[in-house]
Amino acid sequence: MAAGRGAAVLRRAWRERRAALLEPRYTPLVAACLCLAEGGVNLWVIRRVPYTEIDWKAYMQEVEGFANGTLDYTQLKGDTGPLVYPAGFVYIFLGLYHATGRGSDIRLAQYLFAGLYLLNLLLVFRIYCRTNKVPPYVFFFMCCASYRIHSIFVLRLFNDPVAMAILFLAINLFLEERWSWGCLLFSLAVSVKMNILLFAPGLLFLLLQRFGLLGCIPKLCICALLQVVLGLPFLLVNPVGYLTRSFDLGRQFQFKWTVNWRFLPEEVFQNRVFHAALLLAHLAGLGLFALHRWHSSKENILTLMKDPAKRKPASPRLTVNNILWQASCVYLLNISVWIVFILFSSNFLGVCCSRSLHYQFYVWYFHTLPYLLWCTPTTKLGHMPKVLLLGMIELCWNTYPSTVCSSLSLHICHGLILLQLWYGTAPTLVSHTPPPSRKPTAMSKKAQ
Repeated sequence: MAAGRGAAVLRRAWRERRAALLEPRYTPLVAACLCLAEGGVNLWVIRRVPYTEIDWKAYMQEVEGFANGTLDYTQLKGDTGPLVYPAGFVYIFLGLYHATGRGSDIRLAQYLFAGLYLLNLLLVFRIYCRTNKVPPYVFFFMCCASYRIHSIFVLRLFNDPVAMAILFLAINLFLEERWSWGCLLFSLAVSVKMNILLFAPGLLFLLLQRFGLLGCIPKLCICALLQVVLGLPFLLVNPVGYLTRSFDLGRQFQFKWTVNWRFLPEEVFQNRVFHAALLLAHLAGLGLFALHRWHSSKENILTLMKDPAKRKPASPRLTVNNILWQASCVYLLNISVWIVFILFSSNFLGVCCSRSLHYQFYVWYFHTLPYLLWCTPTTKLGHMPKVLLLGMIELCWNTYPSTVCSSLSLHICHGLILLQLWYGTAPTLVSHTPPPSRKPTAMSKKAQ
């Protein structure tokens, strides 16, 4: 019976193949096909493309020190230097350390990361299904066409994909209105790698909008409490050492690995004044987006501090049951678009103003690019420039070593996306309070 229904869906999709590529309602079908294809692509990459050792061995050396009883964070180090990630990284990679025979079974580790790749892809597709914005043909470029992303996951075994997979799981929980669990997983992702903090300004805005100042404090406490619990064994031994190593925001990056600032002289790249200028640009961008792109109400942005029940509603409440039920469907789509837009644009602003982007950092925003490009209205002729922009960004990240041209091109692409986000139609929130989720009840003819 199920096989018959599946065959009927496939026959219908074939008859409407043009619509299946252009209409977002076909995203689940395209996502299922691409996930199956990606399973084969990852197996082919693992078996045919040589593994490249970069950080995996150092990761195993760092967690081995913890496995041997070392709790002083300043003493945990590997061939590439000291451990610079928070405690969540230690626990997750300690599990991989034991699962792979102290890190010696590289092939098994690759298969585990291939599974992580597919899980990450499923979580991303679920977000795109909820927002209903991106035409399905774009996902072909997001999946099988990116050499660099496959390399980051299954040929390099970096920790960045682990953090991003947890982050996308947290976003899925936010879309389900499970904010406490979402905040818990968001904090767990931060404990694997701090780049997740680029999403934090957007999340804070969402919490204030949803709960007000007093209501969001418990959610922030969940985030803080998990960090304390995970870091407690190290905090009890050397608290200063743990905090300075795992949350070192002033760490210097090596110029030879930069992807985005190759066109600058090295002395400018390492200059603290340049770093301060980037930080100011980041804060200014966040402030402008919060005021003019995220905040949809005509009221002052300071009203976010109020209890949501005391704010003026953005639209009058509907009273007829069947209209309420239809409005709830519109609300769910609208709130999903709004949440994803704020989180993804918050992260993208941070990426644009980063002091340095290394090749593995591409995964920080790769899966968000289709949404950032297609969340604004697109004409029939407008699809091609956006696809070319995706291809250009991929080309910049695949240029090794980076060049003056590739770095400048990357900034130009980022700038064009920012202009589109600024001048495009930003998603607006229909109402602060969701409509009832119940189905319509029967009405009399008089009521109709």
